[in-house]
Amino acid sequence: MRAWVAVAWLSGTVPMPQPLLVADTPTLRRVCDSLLEQDRYGFDTEFHHEKTYYPRLALIQVAWEDQIAIIDPLAVNVGPLGDVLRGPGTAVAHAADQDVAVLDAACGAVPTRLFDTQAAAGFLGMSSPSLARLAEQVLGVTLAKGDRLTDWVKRPLSDAQLAYAAGDVAHLLALHSAVIDELRALGRLSWAEEECAEALQARRVPQVPEEAWWRISGYRSLRGPSRGIAQEVAAWRERRAARLDVPRRTVLGDLPLAAMVQSAPEDRRTLREVRGIDGRHLTDGGVEEILEAVRRGRSLAPDQLRLPAQRHDDDMLGAAIAVAAGLVAQLAADEQIDAGLLATRADLTDLLAGAPGRLDHGWRSTLVGEPVRRLKAGAVAVAFDPGGRLVLEDRAGGRAAPS
Repeated sequence: MRAWVAVAWLSGTVPMPQPLLVADTPTLRRVCDSLLEQDRYGFDTEFHHEKTYYPRLALIQVAWEDQIAIIDPLAVNVGPLGDVLRGPGTAVAHAADQDVAVLDAACGAVPTRLFDTQAAAGFLGMSSPSLARLAEQVLGVTLAKGDRLTDWVKRPLSDAQLAYAAGDVAHLLALHSAVIDELRALGRLSWAEEECAEALQARRVPQVPEEAWWRISGYRSLRGPSRGIAQEVAAWRERRAARLDVPRRTVLGDLPLAAMVQSAPEDRRTLREVRGIDGRHLTDGGVEEILEAVRRGRSLAPDQLRLPAQRHDDDMLGAAIAVAAGLVAQLAADEQIDAGLLATRADLTDLLAGAPGRLDHGWRSTLVGEPVRRLKAGAVAVAFDPGGRLVLEDRAGGRAAPS
């Protein structure tokens, strides 16, 4: 394809090229060799997660220069793609968190450098836009609609499926260029790059089965032996689901798990009386394993209990957090940045409680941390200006902008 045609495709003015379907190792290696020569490439994945513990990868789509390849992981070992991910090129994706996790499991690698167009768009005032919305607003391109609930594991893939899959990466590099230009003009490119790097690093933190009980509704209200039982039974469920590669609910639903924490069954009879328990939860040694987990939890030593980080938002701090959150919302509106990118409730809690956090350094410290620290110190107060905006006023009666 000639260079001017490639530029026209990336700008959305000509149809995208016919994607290459990769279903054998030699072709995959040729694609990987080409990708390793690029300073950037776009990627996306299609997977199913409804009937398994681990996502079942069905497709990997990649785009570079004037080419698109659709890699079939059901036909070829996608391990060589790990070299590309570990390479120097910037991987461009949209809402990449799940895609990165799936590639990590399939290829044993995550991108060395990641640019997430959804996260970056937050610094342009767009709150978690879909790929279709971002392409429309930034490029003026309307993406073709498709069946989002299609069965990606079924083979052969239809032309419509291939076209839809290719469309998910066709404009990523054009979006990357356009978004970077806007961010650079606003002086926020480094902010977006830092956010993408932090998200990638957080994704690499391993999951601990003994912390799975933190997902139980109302877990913070548990006391005494109930916490140990919750920890051990939830950890058992996590490990069994992973071993069998089935959803957690198939091993044990949330309702029977919560009921079990309260009733602490001691034998087969009392276990069967737990609300929500049915035969499928008790097969293949489930009875003995659950009862053993309950026994371990009941006698768990305090130093073996894995607790989440201490929360500081008591009633007094909760009021301060609410005021600071209002200030953050005003800053987000003034600066046209997604408020969730500026500061979360956890970020504000850390700062107000004197704990280290994201508002202590970098651009967030200047934009958010400094005014909140001044507010906490009593140097300024929050007030409404005549237009209804929240502003900071110094205690002597002067007025300062929120930033």
